[in-house]
Amino acid sequence: MSEEALSLEELALKFLTSLPTEERAEKQREINRFVLWYGKERSITHITPTEVETYAQWIAASTGDINKKLEPVRTLFQYAKKERLLKTSLAPHLRIKQAQTKVPLQRKPKQQTALTASDQAELRSQLAALEQERVRVAEEMRAAAADKDFSENAPLQAARERAAHIEARMNDIQASLASGVVVDAESQPEGLSAKLGSTVVLVEIATGERRTYTLATKNEADPANGKISIVSPLGKAVLNQHEGDVVKVVAPAGEILYRIEKIE
Repeated sequence: MSEEALSLEELALKFLTSLPTEERAEKQREINRFVLWYGKERSITHITPTEVETYAQWIAASTGDINKKLEPVRTLFQYAKKERLLKTSLAPHLRIKQAQTKVPLQRKPKQQTALTASDQAELRSQLAALEQERVRVAEEMRAAAADKDFSENAPLQAARERAAHIEARMNDIQASLASGVVVDAESQPEGLSAKLGSTVVLVEIATGERRTYTLATKNEADPANGKISIVSPLGKAVLNQHEGDVVKVVAPAGEILYRIEKIE
């Protein structure tokens, strides 16, 4: 095979065997991690700057010394360029992008979500469990990436997918907690206005059909069992209204009018 057609695995082996034994041991783990992430059979001529930047950002999401993890891969690219195995240097692209600090001219106000105390406690419990699982999956990824024989590594791919799922779920929960406003159904205004926890009987003006709903938070909503969120279109229309009021809900098919017959 010509040098121009080297696979990433072949480049890694060529580079590692060129190093003194002690230095090889220091760099091998991170070199292996990159090879398994990118694909050991892929030609080095197909590696793009964008893929290198993506790898750097992926490493940045892990724990530990980020620069120490990236340095061996950076040295690998420098070696490839020096040996004329790559026409362009990819090492400069192996960097962590700095977060933008420029303040936008206009900011949309954050939407707030109503949460009960039990909602908040449940979300925090889920977040704590996910944080523990993230640590466990990170250990699985480190163990899988340390495989020195570059064999097919299905466990590493599975761990990556699980890690991505965990991060996405944690981001959702953190966003809910950050935008959540804890409300207490017992402290809602007294009277006949519809409030969180109220059960309302609605009559659709056009058909005369009666429907009964209980106003709930987003997390407690269960439309199949008659619980609608106070941030849903119908929930927003009914919230704080009174018996006898007519409310309007905008639906894909057009506007629907309801009369509030009863509030409990």
